[in-house]
Amino acid sequence: MALKATIFKSHLSISDMDRNYYQDHNLTIARHPSENNERMMLRIIAFIVNAHERLQFTKGLSDDDVPDLWQKNYSDDVALWIELGQPSEQRIKKGCNQSQHMMIYAYADNSFDAWWKKEKSRLQSRRNLSVHTVPEALAAPLANAVQRAMQIQVTIQDGQMWLTIEGADITESVEVVIEKHM
Repeated sequence: MALKATIFKSHLSISDMDRNYYQDHNLTIARHPSENNERMMLRIIAFIVNAHERLQFTKGLSDDDVPDLWQKNYSDDVALWIELGQPSEQRIKKGCNQSQHMMIYAYADNSFDAWWKKEKSRLQSRRNLSVHTVPEALAAPLANAVQRAMQIQVTIQDGQMWLTIEGADITESVEVVIEKHM
């Protein structure tokens, strides 16, 4: 019997002063059996940074034809394609060709550094691609904060993010600086 996805609920309260975006989102997140807490929280971080009424999680790991998150416009065209980790060159080409803008989010660890060193020159020629990293030191605290129901309060200002996850191991706001590589 195949393993089923685990369902998580998250209430996000986002105050993004950089974009003048102030909204609450109730998210239902299906965590694929092969996905760990670090990756699921990276998906949530990517959602927070790009929050929009039309941004949505996709089947992700369960479907090779779609990204981890996407935002479609009213014509059903993909405006934003978001991948996590270190996608293959074919995956990047697909995302850039099928969307107006593609973003990659990854933890800034040694494997990312090696991937970036190898791929940087090829990726810089893609005008609709941007690559962002979250500090590796946040992976464990974010993963440890995961609960089946999460209340997350976020403030973004001057390119910095403060997260408070109620009822979790994170008792103080955590500052997240997302580095943009291109």
